[in-house]
Amino acid sequence: MSAPRRVLYLHSSAGRYGADRQLVAMAGGLDPDRWRATAVLAEDGPLVDDLRDVGAEVLVRPLAVLRRELFSPAGLVRVGREWGSDLVGLGRIARRRGVAVLHSNTSVTLGGAPAAAALGIPHVWHVREIYTGFERFWPAYGRMLTTASVLPCVSEAVRAQFAGLGRADRARVLHDGLALAPDPVDRDEARAALGIPEDAFVTALLGRLSAWKGQELLVEALGRPALRDDRRSLVLLAGAAWREDPTLGDALRTRAAELGVGDRLLLPGFVDRVGLVYAAADVVAVPSTHPDPLPNAALEAAAAGCCVVAADHGGLREILDGGRTGVLVPPGDAGALASTLAGLRDDPGRREALGALAADDAARRFGAALLAERLQALYDEQTAGGRAAPAVS
Repeated sequence: MSAPRRVLYLHSSAGRYGADRQLVAMAGGLDPDRWRATAVLAEDGPLVDDLRDVGAEVLVRPLAVLRRELFSPAGLVRVGREWGSDLVGLGRIARRRGVAVLHSNTSVTLGGAPAAAALGIPHVWHVREIYTGFERFWPAYGRMLTTASVLPCVSEAVRAQFAGLGRADRARVLHDGLALAPDPVDRDEARAALGIPEDAFVTALLGRLSAWKGQELLVEALGRPALRDDRRSLVLLAGAAWREDPTLGDALRTRAAELGVGDRLLLPGFVDRVGLVYAAADVVAVPSTHPDPLPNAALEAAAAGCCVVAADHGGLREILDGGRTGVLVPPGDAGALASTLAGLRDDPGRREALGALAADDAARRFGAALLAERLQALYDEQTAGGRAAPAVS
């Protein structure tokens, strides 16, 4: 049997949100007789220990990362200047370990492209983003991405962005897997832990507080007539803002107070034990106002047997199988969202049936083992007849 080869992952953050969890699932799912993982993270955080727990080597060093606030001509120039450091530093790391594949885990992590090219090894550039709002820059940026050996896209909605660009055939759908199996929690225990009344109708939204994830839209829906006068209807927003910025949370509280539903909005911050949220919720909402690539919140909620209500765009259509295993609502329509939630509030049998369908479907189509096997097959394909970075001491 040949010796296992090494993949070098580059990742732009170190939290416990969607792409972070997927990195743990990918690194932890590797067959150690075939592939070993080293991960370079752009910052320190809880992801470091999570990766080490699944057997990955972890290094923390600065990386060239294109944040949304830098997606401008000046920002692109600024980030481009950081590539030189990545080229030298990542090249040194790869050569010392005899890396066979360099895998950038998000399309905004930039240093892997020049490093892989200099080393003459395959570059796998994972695309987890839909570039809504950046159409002016997309043709140039998308063509840059297609310089990679292969572009795993987390959904068909993500892959579709590459239509018409050069070498678009390098973009392939590789659905994320169920990176987290929520621990089963008793409903009463979950509600007690989160301070939720037993008789409340709870709509939960999990994920980082963001201008486009739909938290504001869900607050607006709570203030619409279909839900506003029902004192039992609550909204639970489980997540924190980027860098713990309080601005979005404060704005949500202010808007809920203006709508007269301030006492029915719960903002517990980041909840590490997500099983509590799934157990406490009657419905999990994913009302993203921009197309969401393939949100882990919807995948995990479906796997947990929750009734999922989601915006009808992006990868959410793929998770809910076109609406067969959940309810799709028009994006950005607070009234439609409120009416849908009110209907589900009054029909517990439908909620239960949709949750059961979702759990069966998620296990079949998005299992972690399926992702691991497809990923390793991709690495095997890219390295067939190729070479690794020459190992040096």
